[in-house]
Amino acid sequence: MKVDSPLVAAALGDVPAIARQVEADGYDGLSTFEGPRDPFLPLMLAAEHTERVELMTAIAIAFARNPMTVANLGWDLHAASGGRAIVGLGSQIKPHIEKRFSMVWSDPAARMREFIGALRAIFATWQDGTPLRFEGTYYRHTLMTPFFTPEPLPTGPPRIFLAGVGPAMTRVAGDLADGFFVHPFNTPDHLRAETLVALHAGAAAGRPDFEIAWPVMIATGATDEARAGAEYATRAQIAFYASTPAYRGVLDHHDRGELQPEFNRLSKLGDWDAMVTLVDDELFDLIAIRGTPAQCGRELARRTIGLVDRVATNAPYASSPAVWREVLKTFRESVDQTGRRSSEES
Repeated sequence: MKVDSPLVAAALGDVPAIARQVEADGYDGLSTFEGPRDPFLPLMLAAEHTERVELMTAIAIAFARNPMTVANLGWDLHAASGGRAIVGLGSQIKPHIEKRFSMVWSDPAARMREFIGALRAIFATWQDGTPLRFEGTYYRHTLMTPFFTPEPLPTGPPRIFLAGVGPAMTRVAGDLADGFFVHPFNTPDHLRAETLVALHAGAAAGRPDFEIAWPVMIATGATDEARAGAEYATRAQIAFYASTPAYRGVLDHHDRGELQPEFNRLSKLGDWDAMVTLVDDELFDLIAIRGTPAQCGRELARRTIGLVDRVATNAPYASSPAVWREVLKTFRESVDQTGRRSSEES
């Protein structure tokens, strides 16, 4: 199983050292997200200072851009990294698209299906010389002259991953993407019963190279005080996600759906402290992992082995890299032990 590390940097100048350390620590991938800065630019810096790790946007917001701009960014990152780029896309929610990015929101699953189709058409034009004739409901790309055409890539175009929560977007991933980012606000039971079913309703079940990646929320630290702070920050993140109507399905699956309107009401009041108190221990332990680094590594393995192909840590708080090295070490030991037991039993 692959293990990815989030690229969390206070400034772009910090990226080279962090990227080198992540690769030295043995991670398989390095991911950015759409937050205080664009997700592509840090990965270009990381490409210069690493040789092995895959570089992925997890995620870039598709509807804040258009297929041609994403194609250019993904193509250049793939070329600069020697074929290590993964273009991870997500839809975001309507208020962010309309109010933060001033872009159009409509029919998210249908629009994303067309967005990925347009990306594939652009890549085919650049790689194989296929005439660009993509005409859809939401996107139209029919002009590509030699001046604007980049060189074909020896590794081929970058892979495309898609993030989703609901069944409609998840089916789009199963049909068209090369991989799927499970949302951090998830549980193993919901993943098995809902997400995997929707993915396999598409073509994902018949593609052995299709990868499912899950960034799991983990609250840990080297000391009791650090772990307490990490747990509070993680509770706050759970509360934030729970306030979003689009994520209610996870709560409904565990018979906690009645909490979602209250989380949403409190979020509109800006009462974040009250929201945190709504995240009881039962809900916390459904969504997230807590404990010492070694305990978290073992629990991460227990939750994900046989379920996903890649895991990552999702931690909304400051922490020491040494803590995550211990989580990684224990996780890999647990995966190896499980593999040996399976071989012996067979």
